[in-house]
Amino acid sequence: MARQRATALLVDLDGVLRRWDEAVVAGVESRYGLPAGALVETALQWGRLQPVLVGQVSHADWMAQVAEALAGPAGGLDRARDAVAEWQGYRGEVDPDVLALVREVRAAGLPVGLATNATDALDADLVTLGLTGEVDHVFNSWELGVHKPAKEYFQQACLALGTPPERVLLVDDDDRAVRGARAAGLSAYRWNGVADLPYLRAVLDY
Repeated sequence: MARQRATALLVDLDGVLRRWDEAVVAGVESRYGLPAGALVETALQWGRLQPVLVGQVSHADWMAQVAEALAGPAGGLDRARDAVAEWQGYRGEVDPDVLALVREVRAAGLPVGLATNATDALDADLVTLGLTGEVDHVFNSWELGVHKPAKEYFQQACLALGTPPERVLLVDDDDRAVRGARAAGLSAYRWNGVADLPYLRAVLDY
C-alpha cells in the first residue's frame, strides 16, 4: 500500500534552511593560530554539546567551555575567548530556495515546523536571519528538553502540528535524525541539496 502524501512539513535548520560558510570559520582559526576544524570539533564534543541541547546550560556557558578548552592552542584564555566571540558573530545564511519551499507549503495551507537541535540563542538567530514568522512552529530541543533523534521529540512536534506522524515529512541533513523520525512513524528525507526540491514538492500534499 502506497504511503499517503504528507500534509505537514518539518524542516531542519542547520544544513537545510541555514547554510554555513566554512571559509568564515577557517579564517577565524587562521587568525588565532588554531588548528583547522578546532572550533567546531571542540564545540561539538558530545559531553560538551549534549547539555546545551536539552536546556541544562546556556549558550553562553557552552561557549565559555569551548574557550576554556581552546585556551592552550589559542595561546591563552583571553585570546581563546576572542576567537570564540568572533566565530559566534557569524550566524550563517538562509538558503533562499529552501525558504521559498517553506513559503510555498505554508501558502498552500500546510503547517510548517522548524525542527532543530538548538540552544537558547535560537530566537536571536531567527531574528538575525530574518526568519521570524516564516514557520508556524519552532521546535527547539533546548526548550523541549529532548533532542533529535529521540522519539519523544518527534511526538511532541506532531502533536503541536495537529498532524498524525504518518502525514508529517521531516527534511534533515543528519542520518540519525532521519532514522529517528522514521522510527517515530514520520516520513523523513535525507537532505542533499536543492536538487531534492522537486521530489519534496511531489511528496507533499498540495
